[in-house]
Amino acid sequence: MRLDIRFRLTMLYLILSTMVFSQNPNFHIYLCFGQSNMAGSAPAEAQDSLVDSRFRMMSAMDCMDKDRKKGKWYTATPPISDCNAGLSPADYFGRTLIENLPDSIIVGVINVSVGGSRIELFDKENYQSYIETAPDWMLGWIRNYGGNPYGRLVEMAKLAQKDGVIKGFLMHQGESNPNDTLWTQKVKGIYDNLLSDLNLCADNTPLLAGELLSAEFAGKCHLFNAFIHQLPCVIPNAHVISSEGCPGMKDGLHFTAEGYRILGKRYGERMLSLQGVNK
Repeated sequence: MRLDIRFRLTMLYLILSTMVFSQNPNFHIYLCFGQSNMAGSAPAEAQDSLVDSRFRMMSAMDCMDKDRKKGKWYTATPPISDCNAGLSPADYFGRTLIENLPDSIIVGVINVSVGGSRIELFDKENYQSYIETAPDWMLGWIRNYGGNPYGRLVEMAKLAQKDGVIKGFLMHQGESNPNDTLWTQKVKGIYDNLLSDLNLCADNTPLLAGELLSAEFAGKCHLFNAFIHQLPCVIPNAHVISSEGCPGMKDGLHFTAEGYRILGKRYGERMLSLQGVNK
C-alpha cells in the first residue's frame, strides 16, 4: 500500500513538474476585450501586413477563410479579434512591446470584443439577461464566441496559460454605456472575476483602458472619458490611455487606422513603463 501511494505521489510530481516547465515565462500574454473599437473598425492597410513572428495572437473562434482555428496561436497579422474585424489598438500595442523588449520575449494577445455591446455582456453572472435584450445583428457576433464572450475569453486564457504568463488586460469600451454611473463598478466586477478565474494577482495584472474618440475629432461619446478616468479610483492597478490626437472616422465613434496605430502604441508604451522598460 505504501509503495502504491509513493508511486502515485511520484507520478503526480512528475506531471506537475512537466506542467510548470512547459510554461514559458518569456511568453507574455495579454487579454483584450470591449466593443467595436477594441475589435477594430478601420480596415488594415498595406503597412500593417508586416508583423514580427514574436508577436502572436490566439484565435478565439474558427476563421476558415484565414486558416485559423479556435485556441491556436498564429502570427498577429490583422485581424486579431473576430474573423471580419479591422485594425485594433491591440495590433500596435503588441508591436510596440516587441520593438522594445529583448529578443527572447514573445508577446501574445487574445482579443474577444463585440461591436455595440454594453459592458454587461462581459458580466460573468448576468450576461444572459443582457443578451435577451441585444439587437438581432449582435446575436450572430455573440454566437461566434459560443454565446458567452466572457466565458470564451477565460477559456482561451486558460489554454494560453499552458504556454505563457498573463501580464495584463486591455479594454476599450464605453460608447454603449452613456451616462452609466455604475460603469466603473461593473468593470471592477469583470476585472475581479478574471483575476479569480485565472488565479492572477491584482498587483501584477494591470488593466489598461483607452479613452473614447476625443472632442477634437467630434467624438460623440467624448464626455464618457470622465467616467473612464474614475477607473483608477476603484481599481488601483487601472491605467487610462489618452486618445488625444488619435484621428477618428466621420461617424464620430471609431478611430481611423492611423488613430488605432497611435492609440495602440500608447497602450504599449504604458505597459512598458509599468514594467520598468525605458524606451
